[in-house]
Amino acid sequence: MHKLFEFDPSYVNLNHGSYGSLPIPVRVACDKLSARVEANPDRFLRIECIHHWNEARTRVAKLIGAETDECVLVNNTSHGVNTVLRNFDWNEGDIIIGTTTTYGAVSRAIRYIGDTTPHPQVSTFDLSFPISHAKILENWREHLRQVTSEGGDLKQTRKVVAVIDAIVSNPGARLPWKEMVAICKDAGVWSVVDAAHAIGQEVDINLSEAKPDFWVSNCHKWLFAKRGCAVLYVPRRNHHVIKSPFPTAHTYHSPEDEHYNGPQDFVKLFQWTGTIDYIPFLSVNAALDFRQWLGGEHKINEYTHNLAIAGGKHLANLLGTSVMDPEGDLTLNMVNVELPIPGDIKYSDEVNSLLLNTLLLEWNTYAAHYYHNGKWWTRCSAQVWNEISDFEVLANALKDACQKVVKFSKQ
Repeated sequence: MHKLFEFDPSYVNLNHGSYGSLPIPVRVACDKLSARVEANPDRFLRIECIHHWNEARTRVAKLIGAETDECVLVNNTSHGVNTVLRNFDWNEGDIIIGTTTTYGAVSRAIRYIGDTTPHPQVSTFDLSFPISHAKILENWREHLRQVTSEGGDLKQTRKVVAVIDAIVSNPGARLPWKEMVAICKDAGVWSVVDAAHAIGQEVDINLSEAKPDFWVSNCHKWLFAKRGCAVLYVPRRNHHVIKSPFPTAHTYHSPEDEHYNGPQDFVKLFQWTGTIDYIPFLSVNAALDFRQWLGGEHKINEYTHNLAIAGGKHLANLLGTSVMDPEGDLTLNMVNVELPIPGDIKYSDEVNSLLLNTLLLEWNTYAAHYYHNGKWWTRCSAQVWNEISDFEVLANALKDACQKVVKFSKQ
């Protein structure tokens, strides 16, 4: 399986979750499309591209239980979430809810909107792992109750928008996002689901049943498309919210236009947002072909999930620590293992560089590292090319890196 990817043969990759990894068959398909673009850019970009784009949207929509024209392709999940948040008409008194584990760029986008006129309030929901799904839902329901009950006269007119992770980036933990969306609906709160890690890792997604208000997922991570590509899902009931893509396209309809007769069609807004490399968007077709060849979504994820569970336990045993989620309720294909670094050693650029350089430059392996809830952790992404022995290589590298961190902190 390793030979189907173009890794350095000596590189042990347990960090697929950060950037994705391109299979050779998908790369070859992309190269062929690129050659067609360069052979006749006008013909491809003006005539042929849209057919491939529509096919990609149709196929990815089927995978996530949505209608084709509820799905468009954007550069990445952060791009998609920004597109949604910047299309809301914010008013004084409105509220945006993030969490303490919201992805950094998305968290900063929320903060930026709060920093600009008319300064909607930013509310932060605390998520500290380990924690059960039941407790998350109990706390989430109470947080929304408090947020929506405050505000006096503004309660009746303000909007509340919640950004929810489907799978948290760090820790790599699955959230009960469908239930959280349902709680939002009951509370009259808009739901924006950051599903960056979901498609290709979470099976049997059915957005028509889950009914989030907005949902965005990277196709270049777990789905094996080329970087960068994400699917932005906006149900028909919310098309009116999205008045412009990001950046604004030449197809935008302004109420000030002479012949204005309503907003532009949602899909047409995203067909052409400027000259970019469209091959990553079109690579979704080859990625789905490759996944079918591998055996399909259930077969792929049965292997990777089982390996994540077994590999996490094995790594914890080798490090003399523990996994964050012993029962496996929070774990899909990313497993979190405590590192042997004392919790009183806090994150710093120096510690981060020491870990990165030791793992990548000295041992040629990597799994994400982070500090959370008073402890250091590693997030290991199990993929189809990985085996249990990869966790043993990582264990030796982490022992060395952690010892260096402890020694450095004592200087």
